[in-house]
Formats: sequence, C-alpha cells, structure tokens
Amino acid sequence: MEKPIPYYSADGKPRGFRSHDAAQRLIQAGLVSAAYGRKGHLRGIFARRADGSSAVEAGLRPGTRYSYREHLETGRIAWALKKLGKRNELRPMFLRIVAGCLARP
Repeated sequence: MEKPIPYYSADGKPRGFRSHDAAQRLIQAGLVSAAYGRKGHLRGIFARRADGSSAVEAGLRPGTRYSYREHLETGRIAWALKKLGKRNELRPMFLRIVAGCLARP
C-alpha cells in the first residue's frame, strides 16, 4: 500500500492526508502546490493562497555565509571560514546566544 501524502493549508497547518492518486488529481487541477523531495518524490501538497499564488517557496532564503572559497597560491581552491573576531571579542556574543537559548522554554 502506498504511503499517504500529507495535505496542508496555505499557512502550513495540517489538513489531513490524501492518496497518491488524489494528490495527483489536485495538482493537475491546479488547486494545490506540490512539494517534492530531493529524489523527486512527492512529499506533500499545499492549498493555494487566497490570491492564487503558490504556498511553497521556490528556494531557501539566503542567510549569512560563514564559509567561502579561498584561492590558494598553488592554483587550488579551498573552503575557508570567515573570521568572526579574535579570542575575547567573541565571548560576550557567545554568552548572549547561550543565555538566549537557555531562556526559551
């Protein structure tokens, strides 16, 4: 028996499960947006937003990059980490992050 496909509203709240065939019919009718896994398998379906746009984002939001490609003198390329600070410069920042993590329930 096939694994059921999770069905979500446009804001991400679960609305139940649908069979693979029912999910394909909803996708073909344009009523839902599909979310596919890394290997191309259908992972879930999302109802469209009120304005008709897709609830699934096309890609990840860009964040801060902490690594970059460094070109070495030998012509090779290596990954290097961005320098955030020296020794005691990072301590207050680190302690603030740890305190924030511990304060959450």
